[in-house]
Amino acid sequence: MVVEETMSASNAVTPVSLCDAEAFIFDMDGVLYRGQETLPGVVEIFDALEARSIPFLLATNNSMATPSDYVKRMATLGVVIDEANVQTSATATREFLKGELSAGAHLLVVGMPALRTQLTDGSDFVITDDPDDNVAAVVAGLDQLFTYDTLTRASEAIRKGARFVATNADATLPVENGFIPGAGSIIAAIATAGGALPTVVGKPETLMMTTGIQQLGTSARGTIMIGDRLDTDILAAHRAGLTTALVLTGVTTRADLADSEIVPDYVFTDLPSMLREIVGSD
Repeated sequence: MVVEETMSASNAVTPVSLCDAEAFIFDMDGVLYRGQETLPGVVEIFDALEARSIPFLLATNNSMATPSDYVKRMATLGVVIDEANVQTSATATREFLKGELSAGAHLLVVGMPALRTQLTDGSDFVITDDPDDNVAAVVAGLDQLFTYDTLTRASEAIRKGARFVATNADATLPVENGFIPGAGSIIAAIATAGGALPTVVGKPETLMMTTGIQQLGTSARGTIMIGDRLDTDILAAHRAGLTTALVLTGVTTRADLADSEIVPDYVFTDLPSMLREIVGSD
């Protein structure tokens, strides 16, 4: 094992110990799996939380799958969850836009089909592909079928006055053998062509964290955010006052920590080493 270490976080508040946590919020890519590869300790850590009746939430910046898709994905890992346990950057974006736009607002969406589904489920937004169709907002996430035509239509709508909203701005996405471009690469192209910076909803902004602890019914400091990225997971949780735990199974390396101004409360090699801290002397 390596516990790794308790670090002096930027919050300058003594972090809650893992064995005393009120709840956990998990990132998924790079924490529970990497591409199609299941990472070690996933079943065991959720079994431990269930045995102790500790609530949890899965919070991902990925907008390419719906909560229902994640329920199915977790089942293949051997973990049973409900859709209510899942928060995506797309569902967070929908809730954000419901408070910002009028009823029946038209959205031009850059993303995979799951993003469109999540934006319209539980809302009365109208999806359009026409930049001349009174577009209230261009909503962009990771789009694996992104084309020059898509870029042209999105940037045109923005130049005509549509708001520009990004589900997240992750530069890369971890997969089995390295990294692939993330939503941030597409967001950058649209921002350049449209001449406007986006409002970013996902991590490192705090909306997913604050709504998460409201849903869990727990305090910020008593809730531990487990993530693999300093610049999104850990930063978002710090900004929202949560305790933070970094696992080194995704994007961030130990070498990255040495040069970072973003400092997690805890650092672990992987979930099994974290699990030993959760169960304590049990």
